[in-house]
Amino acid sequence: MSKPQHHRLRAFVAGLAELLEANPAEQKILQQGGELLKELIRHDDWLAEPFTQPNPQRYQQYLLHADAQQRFSVVSFVWGPGQSTPVHDHRVWGLIGMLRGAEVSQNFERDARGALFAAGEPVRLDPGDVEAVSPEVGDIHRVSNAFTDRTSISIHVYGGNIGAVKRAVYAEDGSEKPFISGYNNAFLPNIWDLSHG
Repeated sequence: MSKPQHHRLRAFVAGLAELLEANPAEQKILQQGGELLKELIRHDDWLAEPFTQPNPQRYQQYLLHADAQQRFSVVSFVWGPGQSTPVHDHRVWGLIGMLRGAEVSQNFERDARGALFAAGEPVRLDPGDVEAVSPEVGDIHRVSNAFTDRTSISIHVYGGNIGAVKRAVYAEDGSEKPFISGYNNAFLPNIWDLSHG
């Protein structure tokens, strides 16, 4: 495999940091940040191989970049064949961009008793597609690899250090079980070395 084109991730990180410096409303972050993410995932030549590896037991969450002020984090989600998340939330804004393969997201809402129900049709993301989540636009969902025979990879951007955010997974009755996801990698990609172009 050729050397990853890290300049694409550098440009994305710089563009998002610049957007957040202006302290815009969340709607603007999701719209303009989504455009930046679309540009990043338009190319599939920048994600280094260590951050594309599936695990047969469960999906992997690899940290690619964490803002020093923890305003945002960039993560590659690697889905082995047929893998899915439990129903969960994020508690911060998020953008999901499909890089390889495809994934299916099912949103959930609460009924009058607080129990969860599937809201709307499942949403399928194919390469180049971007979806937003947040407590304002809908934050509880379950995500699955659309394929049972191959790996899929999506790039997630969150309005915080998502591996350290206290979140919840949900039972059908709406009860919550707290969790902090952490990350699956022990090192970050070196996107800041400019000695090789």
